[in-house]
Amino acid sequence: MKDGKAEIRIGCILTGIIAALAVISLFYTPYDINEMNTAMRLQPPSLQHLFGTDNFGRDIFSRAIVGARFTLVVAASTVLSCTAISSVLGLVSGYIGGIVDEVIMRVVDAINSFPGILIALIIVTVMEQNNYTIVIALCIMFIPSFTRMVRTGTLQYKNADFVKMARIFGVSGIRLALVHVFPNIFPLLLSSVIVGLSNAILAESSMSYLGLGIQPPAPSWGRMLSEAQSIIFTAPWCALAPGMMIVLTIVGLNCIGEGVRKRFL
Repeated sequence: MKDGKAEIRIGCILTGIIAALAVISLFYTPYDINEMNTAMRLQPPSLQHLFGTDNFGRDIFSRAIVGARFTLVVAASTVLSCTAISSVLGLVSGYIGGIVDEVIMRVVDAINSFPGILIALIIVTVMEQNNYTIVIALCIMFIPSFTRMVRTGTLQYKNADFVKMARIFGVSGIRLALVHVFPNIFPLLLSSVIVGLSNAILAESSMSYLGLGIQPPAPSWGRMLSEAQSIIFTAPWCALAPGMMIVLTIVGLNCIGEGVRKRFL
């Protein structure tokens, strides 16, 4: 639909299911996520184990919903911190202009000249690894695109008639940027933030797949895929479960992002 309501509705349903499972995992999981039972290893999906068991006999459903919690927290932390930093940089760069704009954008260009995944790999490798080191790495990786978007919006609105009128009445530059310019950029920023969440989930899953993301014993979808790689033909459900969770979350977030773009832009 042109107004985006259908996309938003579908996206909210899909992401709502994943988010609800993540919240439920805070209080209840059918099995201990680290409990090993060699007698039950590689069991196919059943009423007892909805997603089956892995090669250690661990319940995949329990690990998948707990993995949702870690993955969503990392993605949300990454995008929120990146949005805050990029909004400041973009507003300052676009509104002030001149040498400030040149310095900020050259730094952004320098970061953007390297492949994002390479920057994340370097940061995670250099820093002490823990479950949230990946947040810093992914935040730096996403800052250039968000900064450019906010700067472009600022340049578009800073010379608009309503801003000029406010400037005539003596409104300060900070208030102009925060109260008059930024709210007009917000719909575009919101759409980008939602899509950024899906990109952050993919990036985190990729890093965890390589062993550089969320560290064991905490489960993550990417690590579950990595562990299932060697048994994908004998026990495909081990890979299908985390893969399905990733796909549903990405599709849901992209639907919401597209719906917001159609509805407000």
